[in-house]
Amino acid sequence: MPARNVNDFTIRVATVNGSGSQSSNLVLTNAIARLGIPVAAKNVFPSNIEGLPTWFDVRVSALGYQCRARDFDVLVALNATTWQQDVGGVKSGGAVVHEESFPCKGDTLREDLSYYAVPFSALAKEHFADKGNLRKYLMNMIYVGVVAQLLEIPASTVEESLRTQFRSKASAVELNMSAINLGFEYAREHLEKHDPWRLVPMDGKTSGLIFMDGNRAAALGALMGGCTVAAWYPITPSSSLCEYFIQYCDRYRVDAESGEHNFAIVQAEDELAAAGIVFGAGWAGARAMTSTSGPGISLMAEYAGFGYFAEVPGVIFDVQRAGPSTGLPTRTMQGDVSFAYTLSHGDTKHIVLLPATVSEAYEFAMEAFDLAERFQTPVFVLSDLDLGMNSWLTPPLRYPEKPFDRGKVLGADDLGSMKSWGRYRDVDKDGIAYRTLPGTKHPGAGFFTRGTGHDEEARYSEMPEVWQRNLDRLSRKHDTARTVVPAPVVDEKKSRKAAILAYGTTHHAIVEARDFLLDAGVELNYMRVRALPLSPEVATFVQRHERVYVVEQNRDGQLYGILRTELPTHLIGRLESIRHYNGVPIDAHAVIDPLLAQERPPAVIAE
Repeated sequence: MPARNVNDFTIRVATVNGSGSQSSNLVLTNAIARLGIPVAAKNVFPSNIEGLPTWFDVRVSALGYQCRARDFDVLVALNATTWQQDVGGVKSGGAVVHEESFPCKGDTLREDLSYYAVPFSALAKEHFADKGNLRKYLMNMIYVGVVAQLLEIPASTVEESLRTQFRSKASAVELNMSAINLGFEYAREHLEKHDPWRLVPMDGKTSGLIFMDGNRAAALGALMGGCTVAAWYPITPSSSLCEYFIQYCDRYRVDAESGEHNFAIVQAEDELAAAGIVFGAGWAGARAMTSTSGPGISLMAEYAGFGYFAEVPGVIFDVQRAGPSTGLPTRTMQGDVSFAYTLSHGDTKHIVLLPATVSEAYEFAMEAFDLAERFQTPVFVLSDLDLGMNSWLTPPLRYPEKPFDRGKVLGADDLGSMKSWGRYRDVDKDGIAYRTLPGTKHPGAGFFTRGTGHDEEARYSEMPEVWQRNLDRLSRKHDTARTVVPAPVVDEKKSRKAAILAYGTTHHAIVEARDFLLDAGVELNYMRVRALPLSPEVATFVQRHERVYVVEQNRDGQLYGILRTELPTHLIGRLESIRHYNGVPIDAHAVIDPLLAQERPPAVIAE
């Protein structure tokens, strides 16, 4: 028997969309994590409701890597349509657990793989004949038992995971556990293990961590950030963010005395209307948000420009998917960065936050509302499908400790002590003017909110010098934001010639890639940008390196383009673009391969 590979492999489950496989996949993922072994779950699913192929990867990594693996070692094949394709993708030395009726011949019979045939359909039909449509879901639970037996996961651990998965449906636990036990029993009695893959419990690796997706974290962050108004139109992959927010509001936004809810949720007729509601609520003094994806962002361009120029706060969550146009609604991308940054016609630049982790999805959601009110402007939070919809192991989210930052809001007492004020007057030379809220009880509180040309007193103006002064002030406000938005995270242990610069979920592939490259003799510093406008630290970081590789998940190198526009001219030639844009989450080799080709370490040349 070959040497066993322990706690370092990827399981791919190939099923059909709409078969209920998501629940069984998460039960398996959670069970492995309960053994103390870090796991990363990646779901690649089609955009139809039912019938097309779907793949779910469970990456087991003792080192805690959270990015997608390019290859997989263990295949659970339950989709006849993709059977040949799926077997062809298994790494040499891998294992295949498959429906017994699938033919093993020609391309699907490989001498370098271990096969385990299981009559999943027959077992489900025999034991759950009276369960109707539930039978297809229970068949997936049978595979959980089979895989758990082969990988030596205790049945008690799987049951704990199952109870967590169905904690809101306790009545479903017994039935699903019977299907899992059926898989355990069949594997014990009929399958002799002859592959190297197994799991061994670990201590401390997952202790205290929880599973959460980025959309849920962002929804909780919006709640904690004081949001009381949400307007949205459903669109994949952002819909669950507002759905989670509604659930949290129903539970927590309740007046303690009257018992009445104190929030407003509007499902608008389209994304344009949703944005209008957000900025209307922001103008009135409420903290308001919407969640959408690329096509919805396109429709919001007009209101984004209005919010920027009239200086009205609002938060827009963009859970990015593959575009352009309808594109691939259930695939991931970092394709909206340059679009969101300058959304609207004319000279417009927005604050854009770029979370990479579940914790940051939560923290940046809270911070977005402070920034929107402090700078009186739209703030975009750019997540993506990978972060938003996949489950990640994460530390528990921290309860906020600092008070809300409402920015420069004048109350009646403030106005009473002032001789005069102008809505668009820059008193403090930071580009941020003072504002009042509707209902302020002072005769001088009122002003016209203008999306047309206006002077410092909010009076209509078409004078060239007034127009230019206003645009210069807005630019000055944008520059003020550079030192206030989340600062970059830098890992720069010592002076090195080359570095990586990236943002968002690309981070997880870079963590693994840097470890691999270090072993190959390539040492790279690393900066992760967390917001736009760019911090002054970015230019100084680039200045310290001869080559800076900008890694991102889009075809056109969008952050690379922003850097070339905003960095000093003499630094532009130091930038090189590395791009991944096939719709699935970036893997470490998408970073490793081009960097090895460029850096050419002596150890690699010698080989």
